[in-house]
Amino acid sequence: MKVHIRQIPEGGTLHLEGEQDSSSLGLEEAGAEPIGPLEYSLDVGVSEGGLFATGSLLQKVRMTCVSCLEPFEREIEIDPFATQIELDGNELVDLTREVREDIHLLLPAHPRCDQGGEKTCPASFPASARTAPLPMEKAARPAIWEALDQLKTPRSDGST
Repeated sequence: MKVHIRQIPEGGTLHLEGEQDSSSLGLEEAGAEPIGPLEYSLDVGVSEGGLFATGSLLQKVRMTCVSCLEPFEREIEIDPFATQIELDGNELVDLTREVREDIHLLLPAHPRCDQGGEKTCPASFPASARTAPLPMEKAARPAIWEALDQLKTPRSDGST
């Protein structure tokens, strides 16, 4: 997403609204497939040697649930979006890096189809698959160990 500095009115802002190809966002690296273009609505201006941009971004993506392994779709919305880039004398300023970074920060590291509560994940896991015991299971553990402590195994020298 590139902005021409000379198109921005002096002392004012330029409103940019539209869609842009999302291939430059590198969403595949993060396990997300873009669905359609990136939608944006931004106000850009120049102040104190820098270009600022504020507004909103929206990108639809397809991800795979880490629990049920089914694909699902999600909208990644950044509202408000805000960035400031130092001007280096070029007439053209590229916002792609900042836009990409903000979208990547909102992508979940472990996407689940039931995030947000709109859906229930079809994957279910038995209690034996859990790694941490439930509080009621902690209370039952000492009784099990007591029974094992009562067992005596003969030693190789014949004593118990």
